[in-house]
Amino acid sequence: MLPTFMFSHPVVCSLICYTCLQPADQALSKTHALAKPPQEAEGYKEQGNAHYIKKDYTEAFSYYSKAIDMCPKNASYYGNRAATLMMLSRYREALEDSQQAVRLDDAFMKGHLREGKCHLLLGNAMAASRCFQKVLELEPDNSQAQQEMKNAESILEYERMAEIGFDKRDFRMVVFCMDRALESASACHRFKVLKAECLALLGRYTEAQSVASDILRMDSTNGDALYVRGLCLYYEDCIDKAVQFFVQALRMAPDHEKARLACRNAKALKAKKEEGNQAFKEGGFEEAYELYSDALTIDPNNIKTNAKLYCNRATVGSKLKKLEQAIEDCTKAIKLDESYIKAYLRRAQCFMDTEQYEEAVRDYEKVYQTEKTKEHKHLLKAAQLELKKSKRKDYYKVLGVEKNATEDDIKKAYRKRALMHHPDRHSGASAEVQKEEEKKFKEVGEAFTVLSDPKKKSRYDGGHDLEDDDMNMDFDANNIFKAFFGGPGGFSFEG
Repeated sequence: MLPTFMFSHPVVCSLICYTCLQPADQALSKTHALAKPPQEAEGYKEQGNAHYIKKDYTEAFSYYSKAIDMCPKNASYYGNRAATLMMLSRYREALEDSQQAVRLDDAFMKGHLREGKCHLLLGNAMAASRCFQKVLELEPDNSQAQQEMKNAESILEYERMAEIGFDKRDFRMVVFCMDRALESASACHRFKVLKAECLALLGRYTEAQSVASDILRMDSTNGDALYVRGLCLYYEDCIDKAVQFFVQALRMAPDHEKARLACRNAKALKAKKEEGNQAFKEGGFEEAYELYSDALTIDPNNIKTNAKLYCNRATVGSKLKKLEQAIEDCTKAIKLDESYIKAYLRRAQCFMDTEQYEEAVRDYEKVYQTEKTKEHKHLLKAAQLELKKSKRKDYYKVLGVEKNATEDDIKKAYRKRALMHHPDRHSGASAEVQKEEEKKFKEVGEAFTVLSDPKKKSRYDGGHDLEDDDMNMDFDANNIFKAFFGGPGGFSFEG
């Protein structure tokens, strides 16, 4: 099938001018003008002309066909039917009629003009140029042929630029060139397919699908369009459906190398990803990490699938305590797909695990703005609390204990750190060292005061500001030390 849309263009409309509608087509050579066609055939031609003027092109086509059946050697009948077929957007059939017309009469100027126009609309600019050149040989001042010659030259230049752009992976340039070329070659499936392929490579899948679907509605066996449909599905991570289209494209065009390569990549990508998923489920994290890494090398152009693979590898990396690598993988996934919520959540958790709370809050805010769920709100609040807590003194770090330390752990840690930083131990040191050790001694006492008191510890762990809670915050380090070691005489650095 061919395009069903109407092509309304003054150039095409002029192709069946009233000269052609006269019983004796003045554009024909004298030899053919002298040959009188049968009266009945002329009658069909006149009826075709009448319907053409009324824009009833289907009826006009029928009557011109009857005239041709009665008089198959008349060039003007083929010329008029070609013009009618062009108005019906049946350009390939119009091309055949135009070629037949000029075979019957090589001096039939409008026949050459129509043939050139059909070639141009179908994207064959070289053949179109030859036809327009023939018109100019017959009629050197023909302005229409001069303009169409320029259009053909423009198409050839856009084709050249598009080829360079594709080789450089400048797909936007290719789309631009094809849009310009299609202004004169609106029925060229080759240009449309190339545009659709580049739209797919740019991630503009909806537009690419639309262009490919339009072609398939007109020609369901078009292997290139089937390939583009599959490519869009492949890049949208619908791999099983994509393979079906690639197989169908290869059935229509067995030598379609792009479809064969894409089909092979799709199958390999699916298999490697599934192997990685299975290894992860079975606890083989190192194996899963390697499998996901292998999958990422198969097709760098598959943005959506690669984003998932990076996120999957990040999940494995976090299990293997490769947190910085996991953060980097999540960042790569987000760069490929900015709407990938799972990657933001994974990266935020890695930021939490590495105590990069500001970054974690930023990611959780992004997630909550996109999907306002209770779970995401809870994660954001938890990150905000940890960020707030991180800006205070970390009493656990001061004592060198974990956050789940027992009361005995805290006492042992205080004993060790208090003795380590007690001013008497550093009485012979420089003034600068004494000042630094005294500061640490006070911090150790402050940390012990909070963490050894269950109520204060609970408030501290909850992120509350203890001073704002009107709690007794006596942080006299010497008093704390004396109380812990039993008062005067309880401990001495002398001797």
